[in-house]
Amino acid sequence: QVQLVESGGGLVQAGDSLRLSCAASGRTFSSYTMGWFRQAPGKEREFVAAITWSGGNQYYADSVKGRFTISRDNAKKTADLHMNSLKPEDTAVYYCAATSFAVAWKPADYDYWGQGTQVTVSS
Repeated sequence: QVQLVESGGGLVQAGDSLRLSCAASGRTFSSYTMGWFRQAPGKEREFVAAITWSGGNQYYADSVKGRFTISRDNAKKTADLHMNSLKPEDTAVYYCAATSFAVAWKPADYDYWGQGTQVTVSS
């Protein structure tokens, strides 16, 4: 069992940076691949980034590649999403999630979810 809590969302201007953090509880955090998803109003939840259990591999959606960086600290049980050069189209509720799959891009493949944190980017 893993419980996830996101933090760090807020209102920023286009071009700004923001760091989202996901704090996990549970003894097996290091065995999960961690992912970040986002959901804008009226749209489906979409994959943003994922990082494997060791942190050795990261995956990104094309829309954020080169601007976002995912990282994790297994000792602290955290998974962060560093977002640079934010755009208004990045506005969404951001969720962190954990999966027992080595790599997963679909929300249905993730076992545990946080409650989400709102990111709003103004133009």
